[in-house]
Amino acid sequence: MKRIAVFCGSNFGTDPGFSEASVILAKSLVEQNIGLVYGGGSGGLMGRIADEVLRLGGEVIGVIPNKLVKKEIAHNNLTELFVVETMHERKAKMAELSDCFIAMAGGIGTLEEIIEVFTWSQLDYHDKPCAFLNTNGYYDTLLRFMEEMVVKGFLRKEQKEKLIIDSDPAALLRKILLSEKWQT
Repeated sequence: MKRIAVFCGSNFGTDPGFSEASVILAKSLVEQNIGLVYGGGSGGLMGRIADEVLRLGGEVIGVIPNKLVKKEIAHNNLTELFVVETMHERKAKMAELSDCFIAMAGGIGTLEEIIEVFTWSQLDYHDKPCAFLNTNGYYDTLLRFMEEMVVKGFLRKEQKEKLIIDSDPAALLRKILLSEKWQT
């Protein structure tokens, strides 16, 4: 079974569209028999997508640092939960378990996670798709900044064009499934 890591907020955010998008993405993952790998928390968008995938009968693997088990209230009903010691171990384990990475709405941790795996792709540490679920334009400013990085010579245009971006969860997943990187 292929798996997709979803990076997202441990809060719900102020836009109900974020939560709705997590439900649609969960349904799309289960329909395609794709497992979810995520940060292991039970709250916010993280908990919402995990709960929905589980409700629909899908596989959910969580990876959470021991320090955050109580702080984030680790999800106890997952297919599998890995408790690791550090955030570095968490990200490495999620990358190891996943065939693709999606960033949904989230905070600085979500941003750091997707940027790190995108950087790893640029450095040829992996050849897995990296994607942004741009619900209600959440990532518009970041994507414009990445264009500025291209213009100023700090990001290759070819690298930026590897990102898969869509505002619709089901459409984003379809793009991922059709991508050359997913096919290999």
